[in-house]
Amino acid sequence: MRVFLILCWLMVPVLAWAYHLGPGHQQVRLDQTSRLLQLASSAMADESFDLARMHYSEALAKLPSENKADSYAIRLELAKAQAQSAMLPEARASLETLLADVEADQAADKQLADSVRSALANSQYHMTWLMRLEGVPAETWEPEIEAARQHYRLLAEKADATGDQSALEQNRHDLEAAIRLARMDLSELQGLKIPKQCNGCCSSQCKKPSKKQAKKKGKKPSQGSNMGPLPDGSGS
Repeated sequence: MRVFLILCWLMVPVLAWAYHLGPGHQQVRLDQTSRLLQLASSAMADESFDLARMHYSEALAKLPSENKADSYAIRLELAKAQAQSAMLPEARASLETLLADVEADQAADKQLADSVRSALANSQYHMTWLMRLEGVPAETWEPEIEAARQHYRLLAEKADATGDQSALEQNRHDLEAAIRLARMDLSELQGLKIPKQCNGCCSSQCKKPSKKQAKKKGKKPSQGSNMGPLPDGSGS
């Protein structure tokens, strides 16, 4: 009996190490991910978008690879932070890849897929706006706004089928905005304010917003993708 107790005592460090390498290690990574997500959320609320982007990237790196659903959600938030930190082209590319991954995953949340599709459509809307202001040829920006229009149309059809009146109205509104943007005369567009999501350019040369712009007081973070189009064409 004494020998058995001694053996059990000697096994404690081995079991502890095994736990550390297995479930314990996973839990530590999850705790670190949760903490980074809290920091990222706070940074977004403070409009410190570069910092938020850094925290979301770190959280994604810490997240265990098997947590696919969580990785999709973090990638979506990372793309939003990219768009807000003058990285609209990168955000658009990230969202396109994310949508393909989510749609290919049978176990993925369908509501998340809709959120990704909406964010992608919004990024394409703003890309079109900025490309037109840059004088990019129509054959380049027209496919972009057409893709946004198709996404809005699909979202509206899904909302109509499920009876979600609020989502139906919003997506129809966005669809009309995309159509107006495509038809708007350039001289009229030039008289409007640039959408705030990327006050620069769509050619990966955007300047980062100033600290003064990023620290305006009294502003509340918007809901949803925070990349919504300007449906009335009035700027922001």
